[in-house]
Amino acid sequence: MAAERSYGGVPLARRREERRARLLAAGVELFTSVGYQQTKITELCAAAGMSNRGFYQEFETKEALLLELYVRTNQLAHDHVSQTLTSLETTDPAARIDVLVDVYLAAVTSDPRLARLNYVEAVGVSPAVEALHVDWVGRWSELIMHEADRVAAAGLAPHRDFRLTAIMIVGAITGLLREWQTHTADYPTSEIAAEAKALILASITRSA
Repeated sequence: MAAERSYGGVPLARRREERRARLLAAGVELFTSVGYQQTKITELCAAAGMSNRGFYQEFETKEALLLELYVRTNQLAHDHVSQTLTSLETTDPAARIDVLVDVYLAAVTSDPRLARLNYVEAVGVSPAVEALHVDWVGRWSELIMHEADRVAAAGLAPHRDFRLTAIMIVGAITGLLREWQTHTADYPTSEIAAEAKALILASITRSA
């Protein structure tokens, strides 16, 4: 097998990985401080310590960088929630919903820039970003529907199709996080969590 190409003693694949990571970090920083629309590729390159050529070797456009950040933010939160719910021993529906909300909010608010990126800067950017948003609304809705079916199976909610309920819940929590990011009122995440938990439980357990 041919030796892996290297530059300055560093394998090329590793150099590209590091370069991509620097651009992603620059994107998080500039998109959430300067703003996505106002950020120029030259500014991303300067923040990442590379030339414009280096940027285009990793991403075709600034939007492509935003799309990858959007996916990574959602995937991180989804993985954390899914893994936690899978290993959770309790079958109590209210307790599971509490954990779902706490783990999700911890993932998207531990670095407030990620919440701003997802729920403020990415909104309305392009049809491609909107399509990605629709896809992730569907993924989060499926997860909530699964937990709603658990509540119904425990006899604490009527058996029904929870799809519209789940979509509504995703939209409401998105709105709460957007409010948390875009207004001067300093809402603690504990208040966001309390509202989200109450909304989910009430929406799922309401009469059909």
